[in-house]
Amino acid sequence: MKLIETTKNIWKIEDLRKRITITLLLVIVYRIGCYVVLPGISPSEIDALRNFASGGLMQLLDMFSGGAFSQASIFALGIMPYITASIVIQLLGMVLPQFQKMQREGESGRMKINQYTRYLTVVILLLQGPAYLVNLQVQVNAAGGAAHFGFWTTAYLTLILAAGSMFIMWLGEKITDRGLGNGISLIILVGIIARFPGALVQEFTSRLTTAQGGLVMFLVEIVMLFAVIAGAILLVQGTRKVPVQYAKRIVGNKQYGGARQYIPLKVNAANVMPIIFAQAIMFIPVAFAGFGANQGSFTRAITDMQGFWYNAIYFVLIVAFTYFYTAITVRPAQMAEDMKRNNGFIPGVKPGKKTEEYLDSIMSRITLPGALFLGVVAILPAFAGVCGVSQSFAQFFGGTSLLILVGVVLDTLQQIESHLMMHHYDGLMKSGKLKGRTTGSGY
Repeated sequence: MKLIETTKNIWKIEDLRKRITITLLLVIVYRIGCYVVLPGISPSEIDALRNFASGGLMQLLDMFSGGAFSQASIFALGIMPYITASIVIQLLGMVLPQFQKMQREGESGRMKINQYTRYLTVVILLLQGPAYLVNLQVQVNAAGGAAHFGFWTTAYLTLILAAGSMFIMWLGEKITDRGLGNGISLIILVGIIARFPGALVQEFTSRLTTAQGGLVMFLVEIVMLFAVIAGAILLVQGTRKVPVQYAKRIVGNKQYGGARQYIPLKVNAANVMPIIFAQAIMFIPVAFAGFGANQGSFTRAITDMQGFWYNAIYFVLIVAFTYFYTAITVRPAQMAEDMKRNNGFIPGVKPGKKTEEYLDSIMSRITLPGALFLGVVAILPAFAGVCGVSQSFAQFFGGTSLLILVGVVLDTLQQIESHLMMHHYDGLMKSGKLKGRTTGSGY
């Protein structure tokens, strides 16, 4: 069988075998840490927090943390503070000349930006830690308990939470450097996959017992789920090819150029980054409100994942961030300059400024439908909920869960295929080349 043969080929490549092993070991460390409870937290307090995180935006936050949020774990704050800090730093790179200069400095500039991102992550963690503990205290007391965290208890628990999130960030960086795929993306992916079996069993049981439709409706949901996955794959892989003609050059007795090539401009060049960015922004009101403590009508409205205002704001943010991140990752000016330097040109378009304007207009046209489709897929769980699908299972009908899952899996499989092709083995597909996220730097 093709699968067995490919698995054997993967295991024959020593470097690939080591990377897969390291990735699995680090992921296991992360999953174990998700169940290490904060000191001084009793089982009754965990039960109260688990009930609070069983629905709404808190359920999504719990999924991003791999269940650590509802377990009162040392990893409870998860990786979202680091992603929020990355968003802020990238926004600063658009407006502050100092950050723009660092972005142009290559590897040294990237290291400086990463350092600033870590510093900002620590600041965010020191703000979110007390908010998380306040919420835990509120939920325990509401359930009939008597939890009370004094100043020093709050201080050292906040330090533990901050250290836990920084350790997750370190694990992600180690997976990226020595493992397989993007570490931060894989950590988020693991948290999503960990909840899928339970959600599937819960939906199946619900359809056979209390919900309407029975087994037929459950099979319809599965078919719709596969259809949405297929659409998400098309969204991730869709491209528009721009022909580039290279002029002939004769150096000595050899001829160079003269061939026509294609620039693959992606319909969704930003990949899943707009989803992650928008989701991080949607978490901000909850963080300032103490994860549920003292929530007003406005906070409740924009944290109701089934509500109109949450999905409307979420949709607009995704479209806006799609254009924003595409502008960062796809640079028509640089592409036009590279073509001109290599004696290349787009047929019918003058080199230089005209080529830049042409590429920019194409990106604007193909980004709009890509952004709209991305926004629609992101809010599909709300429509699934309206149709009677349980909230835990509806999250996989698009939205953050599905798009991150598809994007990260394709990206990781592409890296595996690259190792196989490099060592002259057949790829993962019998024909054609597996396409992943070839642009952008998603998490």
